[in-house]
Amino acid sequence: MLRCWLILASVAGALLLLPRQAAADPRSGVIEECAACHGIDGIARDTEVPHLAGQNERYLYNQMMAFRSGKRVHKEMRYMARQMSAGEIAALAAYYASLPPR
Repeated sequence: MLRCWLILASVAGALLLLPRQAAADPRSGVIEECAACHGIDGIARDTEVPHLAGQNERYLYNQMMAFRSGKRVHKEMRYMARQMSAGEIAALAAYYASLPPR
């Protein structure tokens, strides 16, 4: 019985890690779109574009949702945010938050 619980706990723990690993996949189409301006490493090459590497995950998510709803105004970002699901926004926020800041 104890062995069953240990196996179940191990599987459950592994499943909890899957979304985080998937979010960190830089080959994801969403992240490739963002990387065009913000860089695959989260470091923007253009001084007018903010760096995202190491930024707080919740902050990134909230800002993207604000662009999406129109509460935060930026033509290009609103367009991009409206093309993404909340799950995709969460995945990209997790990805950029996981990168080392510069």
